[in-house]
Amino acid sequence: MKVKYTKAFVLSLLVIGLLSGCEEKAKTIRPVSQIELGLTIGELTEVFSSETIAVEGYALVGALRGTGSSQCPVQIRNYLHQYILKQLPGEKNADQFINSPNTAVVYIYGTIPAMATKGDRFDVKVVSLPGTQTTSLEGGVLWGSELKARGRFGISSKILAEAEGPVYIDKLDSSETDKKEGFVLGGGRVLEDYPINMVIREPGYRNSAQIRNRINERFGFGTAEATIPVQIVLRIPEKYKTQKQKFISLVRATYLNESAGLIRQRVERLVQELVNSESKDASELYLEAIGTPAADKLASLLNSPEEQTRMRAGRCLLNIGDDRGLQPLREIALNTHSSNRIEALKAIANGARRNDTSSICQRLLRDDDFEVRIAGYEELLKIDDITVRRENIGRSLYLDKVSSASHQSIFVSRSGVPRIAIFGAPIYCRPETFIRSDDGRITIDAPLDSERVRLIRKVPDVPPITVESSYKLSDIIKTLCEEAIIKDPSRKPGLNVPYCDMIEVIKKMCDKGALLAEFKASHLPKID
Repeated sequence: MKVKYTKAFVLSLLVIGLLSGCEEKAKTIRPVSQIELGLTIGELTEVFSSETIAVEGYALVGALRGTGSSQCPVQIRNYLHQYILKQLPGEKNADQFINSPNTAVVYIYGTIPAMATKGDRFDVKVVSLPGTQTTSLEGGVLWGSELKARGRFGISSKILAEAEGPVYIDKLDSSETDKKEGFVLGGGRVLEDYPINMVIREPGYRNSAQIRNRINERFGFGTAEATIPVQIVLRIPEKYKTQKQKFISLVRATYLNESAGLIRQRVERLVQELVNSESKDASELYLEAIGTPAADKLASLLNSPEEQTRMRAGRCLLNIGDDRGLQPLREIALNTHSSNRIEALKAIANGARRNDTSSICQRLLRDDDFEVRIAGYEELLKIDDITVRRENIGRSLYLDKVSSASHQSIFVSRSGVPRIAIFGAPIYCRPETFIRSDDGRITIDAPLDSERVRLIRKVPDVPPITVESSYKLSDIIKTLCEEAIIKDPSRKPGLNVPYCDMIEVIKKMCDKGALLAEFKASHLPKID
């Protein structure tokens, strides 16, 4: 039987490595002084979870206005030909799509996040093929595309993700824009779940059952399932859906033996190290893994003169379900002199009740620090709080109106789903405003004696289109960005202005004083 388990152990390692393309990513660092206090699950197992996966593909960007190219390498043309016929079974001439000057063949690449689940979104980058006559992807839309493991692209390779959506070409930075490449913000979509597997170093039904039961006892029934004597499959609890890596670290840091005497010794030692040692991250993690038995000792640290100690103790208490941790975290989040405000706010959002999170975040919307206001808005968005009123505009743009904020400001995303957040809504365009985009295609004209704002869009080979809007910024955005043809009778058609052009105009309006609001954009995606 021992020989059988050894083979199973080796086989499991091979299967997990091949199927998941993964290896143990982040090991928890155990304080040296804790070695004698019992074995942890991390010392008895190897945890295998998916790493980030680099993916790539080829597809067409359409909706261009003569700036594309029919040029395409033979192998890629053959692939696209088959892909188009698969997507459009009734189509007889796929080459007409590839040959059109209004389309361009592009290379797509991105990275599937670690431990991804089906439906997760991620940014991708699109680049026109070198050596072709494509001059610009501006205004284009990436048609549905397949993404496969980078370096293994081929018709027979497994499809790991899909990507589609409007091409975002950044115009906010001062550097010269290369219009032959861009991003599709939040355009990638993961097609399947990636499991988390634990392989037991000394396999056997008794060992696997003991480890499984301990994990389920600490994190909830159904978290762990022992599929074979050598392997346990982990399911991420709802509480940790946005903290997957932390969940794995907590599982690894969980002690197997839970005798009362050992628990007291562990808590005493870890609390001392949380205060005095340099390994504060590890000590906090092990205390959280112990759970409620550590609560009273942690609570004794809430009046510590050291803010870092108070914050860590409060965060750990909230994470194990003890509300005593809320007050010190609230004080830190509201303390304008603290450098830990956003970290404390995130701890509250991850561990506190919904109403407590909402109350603190709403208060922070009135803060003088724009970064703090954005952090509060982000957390309110996650819990679908009524303070943030969201509208969907066009195909992929979200407009968020944050009415309770006391400072008029505007935040735009350049990663994830395209969104514009208006703090202190409504914000109005000032009369006697004349703003024109750098390329001259969008004009906002608000004469002093007019009750309406004129919005003008110029499109090549088409006469300028003029519509009117109220002075309210949200109405201007909706009028500019809504699709020109819509089926929903409750929505009015617009000028179908791309998101990248819209936020360029908003920034210019702020810079020129047409909007009395502070403007901030998130960072661009970093895709290698």
